[in-house]
Amino acid sequence: MATNGRGKHDRYGFDQELRQRYAVTFLAGVDEVGRGPLAGPVVAAAVILPADVDVPGADDSKRLTPAQRVLVAIEVRRVALAIGFGCVSPAVIDRINILEATRLAMRRALAALSPAPHLIVVDGWPLPASPFRQEALPRADSLSLAVACASVVAKVRRDRLMARYGRVFPQYDFGGNKGYPTPGHKQALERHGPCLLHRQSFAPGSQLRLLLAAT
Repeated sequence: MATNGRGKHDRYGFDQELRQRYAVTFLAGVDEVGRGPLAGPVVAAAVILPADVDVPGADDSKRLTPAQRVLVAIEVRRVALAIGFGCVSPAVIDRINILEATRLAMRRALAALSPAPHLIVVDGWPLPASPFRQEALPRADSLSLAVACASVVAKVRRDRLMARYGRVFPQYDFGGNKGYPTPGHKQALERHGPCLLHRQSFAPGSQLRLLLAAT
């Protein structure tokens, strides 16, 4: 599946141009998943790819089906020079807020990389307190191959975590909704109230705060 060519939307070429501009070898893409759910952790991944390797099919994880994400994640694991993950629990999200939790997850993912990157490409806003040179770009997962790969492996990792949690708390169908505020998830909250995996501080579009106040 990996080839020495240019990938979809020229993401391979984009990363090559950044390597040349900064005169670096190890470029890491970093992205996160799990900002919007009512339950579960936020998970970040950082990926360093060889400079001459493309991963056809890599894209923003939201554009891929679950089966496509799994196939791309398998290929990323096969060809990557390094992959790092960072996970921040719901309790920590509640304590420091979702934005800081996202940044913490990214820093943890980057710290897990070996070799360390010379340059990081961040999806979204710049990452404060990072020791690495960085390019922060909106929709970077649509521009950078490394970021697209990070988006996919982070999503696959988090989905598997939520499926595992779903076996512990079957009443919420975490394996199906991944903690997002689906109608079924909201109904389960109304029926059972929140569990330990639910975030008290971040509940867009739901009745979670009211439910918590009543318990």
